Amino acid sequence: MALSDFFRINLPYGIHRNSNNEWTAFNREYMPLGWNKIINMDSTSITEGETEKPIYAKYSKLTDKKLQEIAGSENMIHYDSDGKIFRIYLYDDGSVPSRKNPSKKDWDNYFEKIKMLSGFMAVR
Repeated sequence: MALSDFFRINLPYGIHRNSNNEWTAFNREYMPLGWNKIINMDSTSITEGETEKPIYAKYSKLTDKKLQEIAGSENMIHYDSDGKIFRIYLYDDGSVPSRKNPSKKDWDNYFEKIKMLSGFMAVR
């Protein structure tokens, strides 16, 4: 089933680490949210460039301890074969902020995780 609502398409479901220890946010379809594609926008049209790839970034202070804090529980964390975290989720089926009749707590928990992630600066 294809996603149909703004929240699940455009807001982060989680973050994922690649083999270069770089991170990207992904939506509910596990598609990266950031893309490296030149887009020229004016008031009447959007022109897209040719090069397209997901954007990954390194964050020096994004430690496993911080990732565990952001995830909030072990069931929201995936580990690789070396025991390092390679993916965390920001919500699960029971805490989807956009579901019908969501609780204020679900929205608060989600945005608290976004706020924590927003404090990390990419290493250049």
